[in-house]
Amino acid sequence: MAERMTRFEKTRIISARALQIAAGAPLLIKTEETDPKIIARLEFEKGVVPMIARKKAPKKLKEPGAK
Repeated sequence: MAERMTRFEKTRIISARALQIAAGAPLLIKTEETDPKIIARLEFEKGVVPMIARKKAPKKLKEPGAK
């Protein structure tokens, strides 16, 4: 899951999940940890976070001088 993500995408997913956990969402792993940031990171590392990062394909550039 995480092998083709940039660090920014990973951060966005972990941050969004930490916010959900802080708001009372159920945990997806069993842990004694109480910090939402750490729990979200553990969930991400185990591959159980139900989120994806969608990437848009870059727009094709026109060659110089083309009409």
